[in-house]
Amino acid sequence: MEHSPSHASANPFLLRVGEKVRTLRNRRGMTRRALAAQAEVSERYLAQLETGSGNCSIALLRRIADAVSVPIAELVDDRERPIETMLLVQMLERLCPSQIVEARELLLSRFGGTNIETRSGRIALIGLRGAGKSTLGRMLAERLGVPFIELDRTVEQQSGMALAELFEMLGQATFRRVERTALETILHETPRFVLATGGGLVTEPGTFELLIASCLTIWLRATPQEHMARVIGQGDLRPMAGHKQAMDDLVSILASREPLYGRADLTLDTAGQTPHQSLAELLALLGGRLERQASRVRGAKGGSK
Repeated sequence: MEHSPSHASANPFLLRVGEKVRTLRNRRGMTRRALAAQAEVSERYLAQLETGSGNCSIALLRRIADAVSVPIAELVDDRERPIETMLLVQMLERLCPSQIVEARELLLSRFGGTNIETRSGRIALIGLRGAGKSTLGRMLAERLGVPFIELDRTVEQQSGMALAELFEMLGQATFRRVERTALETILHETPRFVLATGGGLVTEPGTFELLIASCLTIWLRATPQEHMARVIGQGDLRPMAGHKQAMDDLVSILASREPLYGRADLTLDTAGQTPHQSLAELLALLGGRLERQASRVRGAKGGSK
């Protein structure tokens, strides 16, 4: 007969999940039997889950989350968050997409910690590899008279390792932590700059939020074919070994990241353009953006008199 692990030897993560389920059940005034019935799981299974000795499937955990009226992510989140955070999340879920955008802008203006003028002096370029971030970033920085910084190079300097070694030896989670620290260092030490970010930064929510809250972000957009051609043009012939699969992967990655890249303040399509043409268009975009920001600031100051 197979025995469940004791409470003392249970996995710490499962213990925290079980504690959350028990806390939420008690908060709602539900007995274990009532929750088991509503979630359509056995009472014995729920008891094992609450004591950290039941390894719940995602399907069953979703039933339990629905029964206590919280997102499933709330049950598996390791962080200890105040009640106000849960209430805020519930409120945001009631809003339509346009209202969520407005709510974020309001929170950013009130609690972002970075004013419009400061953000405008920190320009961050995002997008897949081959979009032109390094080439266009250097040209833009020279035109604006500010430093040009590549976030990946800062990561290498702080870690003392090449990116490939960092990924291979320490894994992606460690790389993302070092990347976040590198970004924080840049923001702390450099008041004005043009920054070229890694293509995957947008997939780390906390780091991406810090970036868009602190910098004027610009998505350099191109077609998958243009991305591939530029990578090969830079001397990286690895995609040619399995060109069809590499292109399929690139198309899939770009499609999955487009909603994230689309959160940038500005979008510049670099496909089919020379670097100088892209620079001219980018300067025009920046000029219009900065003028609109200055107008809003002037209006706000005038209204406060």
